Amino acid sequence: MMVKNVIFFLFAALIVSCNSLDKRPLVGETDYQRQQNAQFKDASKSPLKKKDLKGFKGLDFFPVDSSFIVTAKLTRTPDSPFFKLPRTGGDKADYRQYGLLTFTLKGKEFLLSLYQNLEEMNDPKFQDYLFLPFTDHTCGETSYGGGRYMNLFESRIQEDETIVLNFNNTYNPYCAYNDRYTCPIVPRKNHMDIAITAGIKNFKK
Repeated sequence: MMVKNVIFFLFAALIVSCNSLDKRPLVGETDYQRQQNAQFKDASKSPLKKKDLKGFKGLDFFPVDSSFIVTAKLTRTPDSPFFKLPRTGGDKADYRQYGLLTFTLKGKEFLLSLYQNLEEMNDPKFQDYLFLPFTDHTCGETSYGGGRYMNLFESRIQEDETIVLNFNNTYNPYCAYNDRYTCPIVPRKNHMDIAITAGIKNFKK
């Protein structure tokens, strides 16, 4: 009877220990970072390989820096045609230029193209999504060599045709974590002649 009781208490302690590990607080300085870490921790949603997911504790971000939050002026390009944007797997996806974003960051003027994906336009869940890919001087060093992405939303465009760009809320394409994914290649014209030391860093496998 005593042996059975010992086994029972050991089993109960193991369950409590496992549950406490599952309920560890998510790391991250902001809600965005914690949401990203929650997604990557969830095996049903994570792009990570099994070996990387096993020891995953959290994504690596630059320190949050409010100077990388800017308001951009949007110039829409409603008549722009769809074109085939190359992806890392050798295939192409249908995108159109939604508009041009002009803004000042760290004393420099920038002009970036904002895109819209045809497949997402036809999906009620993603109709609001706009796609801003970019590269900068950190690429291949502290950030992913292929560049980073930022999601924007039509509903966030103000009446004066401005929209806030928060470079702290950037993310890597999934192909940065797992070669089974194919991702849009950042157009050359969206290279920023500056080091964007904000947002997501390169993933250390």
